[in-house]
Amino acid sequence: MVTSVCSIRLPAQTEPSSAPMSAAAPANPWDFNASVSGYLVPHGQSYASPTFTGDHGTLHVEARYNYEAQRTGSLWAGYNLSVGKKLVLDITPMIGGVFGNLNGIAPGLEFTGTFKKVQLYSANEYIFDTDTKAGNFFYTWTQLTYSPVAWFTVGYVVQRTRAYTTPLDVQRGPLVGITYKKINFTTQIFNPGEANPTVVLSLGYSF
Repeated sequence: MVTSVCSIRLPAQTEPSSAPMSAAAPANPWDFNASVSGYLVPHGQSYASPTFTGDHGTLHVEARYNYEAQRTGSLWAGYNLSVGKKLVLDITPMIGGVFGNLNGIAPGLEFTGTFKKVQLYSANEYIFDTDTKAGNFFYTWTQLTYSPVAWFTVGYVVQRTRAYTTPLDVQRGPLVGITYKKINFTTQIFNPGEANPTVVLSLGYSF
């Protein structure tokens, strides 16, 4: 769940420096993001899912909890790729280890396509359960968003998960997010037409 699985992704921005190279402060080679998503699920299934990511050039590392399943953690490593100018495509193939109530190995893929104020983000993985083949599962969190201004985003999100159960195998619904400096807050409402929708509140901080 993207951070990751669940927060709105914004392109990194840097400002040109007019200072001489010798006087410039050394740049931080790492970009970090810490986020937590609160899942307000019907029938007593509510929980929180924290995620931490780090990027250093082409290297991507990630740690998750309550993401693939509740009371389950996962650790990931991947390779960052980026192509395009007007249409920018960022791709990160990954491999992860899952442990806890669910144990397994998971190849994954995250990608973001950005064109002007429109962005498509998708986090996907296939979990090979090392305890039973019946536990093998494909997970996805995919969202399409539009940002009329830099600090405000609206969109639509689709999710397939086994971290909690609902009558629908694939859940979907609207999202709205706001950003202030390095902090973003997003609300997603899954299955809004159902009697008991699921609400996800996500808070992220980039540094």
